[in-house]
Amino acid sequence: MNKFLPIVVVLLVVDSFHFVFARLLLPFLPPMASSFYYMAIAMLLIALYAGVRRQINWHVFRDNAQFFILIGFLIAIATSISFTAVSYIDPGTASMVARMGTVFALGFSIFWLKERLVRGQQIGAVVAVIGVFVISFQLGDTTGVLWLGTLLVLIANFSYALHAAIVKKNGQEIDFTNFLLFRMVTSVLFLFVFAVGRGEMVWPAGQQVWWILLVTAVVNVIISRSLYYMSLRHFNLSFLTILLTLTPVLTILWSILLFGERPSLQGFLGGTAVIVGVFLVNKSKNNLN
Repeated sequence: MNKFLPIVVVLLVVDSFHFVFARLLLPFLPPMASSFYYMAIAMLLIALYAGVRRQINWHVFRDNAQFFILIGFLIAIATSISFTAVSYIDPGTASMVARMGTVFALGFSIFWLKERLVRGQQIGAVVAVIGVFVISFQLGDTTGVLWLGTLLVLIANFSYALHAAIVKKNGQEIDFTNFLLFRMVTSVLFLFVFAVGRGEMVWPAGQQVWWILLVTAVVNVIISRSLYYMSLRHFNLSFLTILLTLTPVLTILWSILLFGERPSLQGFLGGTAVIVGVFLVNKSKNNLN
C-alpha cells in the first residue's frame, strides 16, 4: 500500500483538473473539437513512446477488437459530453455531480453481477440522488441551464463508469502500453466522427490554444489515465472511488483561482450530499469485505 500511495496522491491532484481543462479550452474551441484535439495529441505521444520502445503489438488490437471499440466509444461519449457540460455549469459543480459514478458502478454490480444492496448502500444511493436533484433544480434557473449541465455530466459519468466496469472485468490481462494506445486510437476515431457530425471540427487558432491542448493531453490523459489504470490494477475499486471523492475539493479550488467561479450555496449543498452518499455507499461495501 505504502509503495503505491504517492501514485494515488498524484492521481487525486491530476484528476481534479479534468473539468478545469474543459473550461480553459471553452473560449478557444467547441467542446467536441477540443476533446478530439487533446485526445489525438495524447494518442500521438503514446504511439511515439511505444514505437520508440518497439512495444506496439497490433495482434493485441486484433485479438481484442470488440473490447477496444466498445470502450473507445464509451470514453468518447464521456469525454465529449463532459467537455460540453462546462458550457452550462461551473467545473466545481460538475466535479461534484461526477461523483455519481460510484452509484452507477453500484447499479452495474446489482444488475450485472447480481449483488444485493445492504442498508448503508441504499441510504447512500438515495442521499446522492437527492444531492443531484438539489443541484439540478435551483431557484432562479428558469432556462433549465443547470438541469441540462447536470444531466450531461450524469450521462458522461454513466458512460465512463460502464467503461471502467468493462475494463475491470475484461482488460486486466492486456499489456498496459498496448491497452492504453489502442484505447486512445478507438476513442480518437469516435471523437473525430462526433466532431464532424456536430459540425464542430475547426482548426485551433493561435499558439496559446495549442499549448493548452498539449498540457491537457499530458496531464489529463498520459499522466492521469496511466495512474488511474495502474491504480485500478493494484487497488480495490471501492478504495479508489473513495479517494476520488476528494477530487471536487481541489476542482473547486482551481475553479476559484483560475476563473473566479464557485458553486452556488444550493449547488454546494447538493454536491456535498452527493459526496456523503458516495462515502456511505463505499463504507458499507467495505464493511462487507
